[in-house]
Amino acid sequence: MSDTLKVTIIQSELHWENADANLKMFSDKIQNIETETDLIVLPEMFSTGFSMNAAHLAEPENGKTFQWMVAHAKNYQTAITGSVIITENERFYNRMFFVFPDGSFKKYDKRHAFTYAKEDEIYTEGTERLVLDYKGWKICPLICYDLRFPVWARNTNDYDVLIYVANWPKKRTVAWETLLRARAIENMTYCIGVNRVGLDGNNHEYVGHSAVYDVLGKQISSSAFDEFIETIILEKDHVIKNRNQFQFLNDRDAFKLL
Repeated sequence: MSDTLKVTIIQSELHWENADANLKMFSDKIQNIETETDLIVLPEMFSTGFSMNAAHLAEPENGKTFQWMVAHAKNYQTAITGSVIITENERFYNRMFFVFPDGSFKKYDKRHAFTYAKEDEIYTEGTERLVLDYKGWKICPLICYDLRFPVWARNTNDYDVLIYVANWPKKRTVAWETLLRARAIENMTYCIGVNRVGLDGNNHEYVGHSAVYDVLGKQISSSAFDEFIETIILEKDHVIKNRNQFQFLNDRDAFKLL
């Protein structure tokens, strides 16, 4: 169990629908991380960009992108997370992998398909939320559009860190910033959002603003519109002290998801 968790966020441009180029690029970026880290967070669909061309781009779960994640997690002895286009049982999934340093992993399928981009017509929505244990920290990994749905992220005191990986466009940056902060405050959790930058193949523009917020909604990371890599130290004592002092989670409304 660790009292701190070092999290490295990588905000980057993505090569449109080119897994080989993206994997090489992220290999170079990871190699250049200047400090030891416990967890590296990559954007949504980090090997392709947010594409609906799943029939051409999808990989099996044990495909090259997943194997790349395993190899880098083992090599650098750090956990790595990000989402990938996966095919399974003749269906496509926007699947987030959380790969541990020993190569074992957990997975989460995006619950809320982005209907505005017709993601729901291509990808099968997930049905189960994931909360995993890593170094004594309870972590809940979610994907992009999930950010707009607070009930799905509802914390019943079962996690300490909420992670969103995204391809969130420039025109809705205000919503991105506002909702990340809100999820941190209402759930009394660290909230991490990792977005991409640049133009995609559909000419949509992304300006990043990846960020880390503490349990009171204070931003504890830098903020940038271009590429950057930053390592932020999360402190378990910060979570415990504030939850014990304010006990906001104890006053939450009681209900269950059907």
